[in-house]
Amino acid sequence: MLLRRLCCLLLLTCFAPAMAQSPPPIAIETEHLSLVLAVGNNHRLYQTYLGAKLAPADFQTLPTRHEAYVPAGTDNLFEPALRMVHADGNPSLALEFVEVQTNPAGEGVTTTTIHLRDPQYPVDVRLHFTAYRREDVIKTWTEIVHREKKPVMLTAYASAMLHFDARHYWLSQFHGDWAEEAKQQESELTSGVKVIDTKLGTRAGWYQTPSFFLALDRPADETSGEVLAGSLAWSGNFRLAFEVDNQEALRVSAGINPYASEYMLPAGQPFVTPEFIFTYNTTGKGQASRNLHRWARQHGGTLDGTAPRPVLLNNWEATYFDFNEARLDGLMADAARLGVDLFLLDDGWFGNKYPRKDDRQGLGDWQPTTTKLPNGVGHLVQTATKEGIKFGIWLEPEMVNPKSELAEKHPDWLLKLPNRAEDLYRQQLVLDLTNPKVQDFVFKTIDEQLSQGVAYVKWDCNRMISSGYSQYLGRDQSHLYVDYVRGLYSVMARMRQQYPHLPMMLCSGGGARAEYGGLKYFTEFWASDNTDAFERVFIQWGFSNFFPSNTIASHVTNWNRSHSLKFRTDVAMMGKLGYDIEVDKMTPDELKFSQQAVRDYKRLSPVIWQGDLFRLRSPYESNQAALLYVAENQAQAVVFGYNLHTRFNETVRPVKLQGLDPARRYRLTEINLMPGQKSRLPAHGQTYSGDYLMKIGVLLSDPEAKPLTSHVLEVTAE
Repeated sequence: MLLRRLCCLLLLTCFAPAMAQSPPPIAIETEHLSLVLAVGNNHRLYQTYLGAKLAPADFQTLPTRHEAYVPAGTDNLFEPALRMVHADGNPSLALEFVEVQTNPAGEGVTTTTIHLRDPQYPVDVRLHFTAYRREDVIKTWTEIVHREKKPVMLTAYASAMLHFDARHYWLSQFHGDWAEEAKQQESELTSGVKVIDTKLGTRAGWYQTPSFFLALDRPADETSGEVLAGSLAWSGNFRLAFEVDNQEALRVSAGINPYASEYMLPAGQPFVTPEFIFTYNTTGKGQASRNLHRWARQHGGTLDGTAPRPVLLNNWEATYFDFNEARLDGLMADAARLGVDLFLLDDGWFGNKYPRKDDRQGLGDWQPTTTKLPNGVGHLVQTATKEGIKFGIWLEPEMVNPKSELAEKHPDWLLKLPNRAEDLYRQQLVLDLTNPKVQDFVFKTIDEQLSQGVAYVKWDCNRMISSGYSQYLGRDQSHLYVDYVRGLYSVMARMRQQYPHLPMMLCSGGGARAEYGGLKYFTEFWASDNTDAFERVFIQWGFSNFFPSNTIASHVTNWNRSHSLKFRTDVAMMGKLGYDIEVDKMTPDELKFSQQAVRDYKRLSPVIWQGDLFRLRSPYESNQAALLYVAENQAQAVVFGYNLHTRFNETVRPVKLQGLDPARRYRLTEINLMPGQKSRLPAHGQTYSGDYLMKIGVLLSDPEAKPLTSHVLEVTAE
C-alpha cells in the first residue's frame, strides 16, 4: 500500500508541471498585423497584443492584462462582452480555455477557433477569427451554446472585444439622416463609455453607422497615424461601445444591440453573432480603407466584387409615379441612345385594387397595374431586349401599406402593437420576417419578377420598426429585433441560391443599410436619395472610407440644375455610375457629352472599381476635394478634382498624387470635356515621372478656380 502511494505521488510530481503549463500563445496574423492571445495561469484567455506584425519570439514576454472576451457577473468591473442568466437564476459566467484549432480557409486565408467553457455550467463559447493575409483584414464572430435543462437568457452578446493601451484615443464616427448620410466627426475618447448604437430595427445606418476609425495616441490622417478601422456586418440594431478605464486602457466591444432583445436560448441551439471586420496599420486612414476595399472585392464583402457592374438609367426623376407603357418604352429607347446597359423601373408599377399612384397605397400587392402596364413586366423585358439593353425593377418586399390587399388578407403578418394606434411612417408598416410564411412571400415576390427575365433589382426599405409587435412570436417579443434580421438574411440567402450572380442594389431610403451584413448579398448600395452633386461629394467621400467604389451607386440627376451637367457627371463617376435623368430633354451637346462619358467610364471602370483609392484632398479640410484611383500594376490611374465653394481669388495649390511608380513616366489627359471645350489644365497632355507627380503634384483646377467645377484626368504610363 505504501509503495502504491509513493508511486502515485511520484507520478503526480512528474506530471504536475506539464498539467500546469499553459498552451503556447495563439497568433492570428496577416502580412502586417498580429493579434496575439494567451492563456493565463487561471486558464482564462487574454489578449496580449494587437498591432503591427510582431516576431513570434516576443510573444511569450507579453503581459496578460486584458481578458479577451470578458463575461459578466464575476470579477469584471467594466463593459462585458457576454452576459448570461442561467436556468437556475445565476447571472454569472466564467470562461476558461479548452482548445484552439487553426485551419486554412482559402489561399492566404486562415480561420482560428478558440473554444472556451464555463467550469461550473455546461456553456461553451467559441471565438472565431478569419485572417486575410494579403488584405491585412481580420473577421471575427462568436458562437454561444449550452446544454442546460432549460433555456438560458442572453442579455449581452458582443461579436468582438478588442483592447488597447495608449495615452489618447481618437474616434472617427459617421452619422447623419435621410439625404445627409455618412457625415464624419472626430473626437477624443475620455474616461467612461462612449456608445454608438441604433434601435431602429431595419435601418442600421439611418442616424449612426456601424463603421468607425480608432486612432491611437494622436489623430490619424490619410497617410499617417496608428489606426484601426472596424465595421459590423449587421442590418439591424447594433451597438459599438468604447470604454476608457481608470488605467487609460480602452476596450472596444461591437455587436448586436441587446436593447429590448433579451434572448432566451434553448439547449443545443447555437447563438451566432454577426461578423465584425477590422484592419489595422500605422500609415493612416487611407491604407485602412484600401485594405477593406480589397477584402470586400476579393472575399465576398460584396457580391461578385471583381465582376463588371451595369451602368443604368432610372426613370424615377423623369416620371415619379406618373407613367404608362408607352412612356417606359420611350425611356428604354433613350437608355439605349445614351449607351447604358440597363433600364431600371422604379416605384409605382404595381397594385390593382389599390393602384400605386403615390406612397399611400398598394405596397405589398406586387402585380403590375393593368391601367399602366396592360402587357405586364414581360412586355418591358421584351422592349429592353429589342433596344439591346436589360431591364431592372424596384421592389420594397419587406414593407406594406395598410391600404393594400396584402394587409387586408394577412393582418397577422404586420408588425404593429395590439391595442394601440398604427404608427405609420411613409404611410407604411413592416412585414413580420420572423414568420416563415412571410419569408416565403417575400422570396416569391422577388422570384416572380426575376423569372420573367428581370435582370436587376433595386431592393428598397423605407422605414424602421416602431411600435413593433409580432403575432408570430407571441410571448417571445424580445426576439423580434434579432430574428427579423435573421429572417431577412434567410430570404436573401435563398434568393442568392436561386440567382447567384444577378446584380442588385441595396437601398434603404438612401444609405441606411450601408453595411457588410446585407451587402454580401448585393452588388452595390444606394448611398443617398440626395443626388445634389455638391452634397454627394461629401456623402460618397464618407462611404469611401469603408466601401469600395463599385458598391457606391452614384447617379447623374437633375436634383440641382444649377450645377453643370459636367460637374454632376464627374461627381457620379467617382463611384458606380448611373443616370436618373430625362435624356429626351438633353441638348445635342449634353447628349454627346454624356454618351462619351459613358464610353469613357466603361473603359476606365476597371481602374475605378478595382484600383486602389487615395483620398488626396478632403472637402472637410478645404474648399476643394480630390481623389485618385490607381491600377494594381500602376500602369493607369484616374484623378478626380472638384472645386466646391472656392472663395474669390482663392489660391488653389497643386495636388500631390500617391500610389504611382516613381520610376515610370505618366502622360496626363483631361477627359469629360464638353463638346468644343479645350482643357485649361496645365498638366493636360504633359508627361511627368511618378516621382514628380507624388512630390510636386499638379493643379486640378483651371486658373479661374470657379466654384462647383471639376476635372477628370486620365493618367497613363508610357
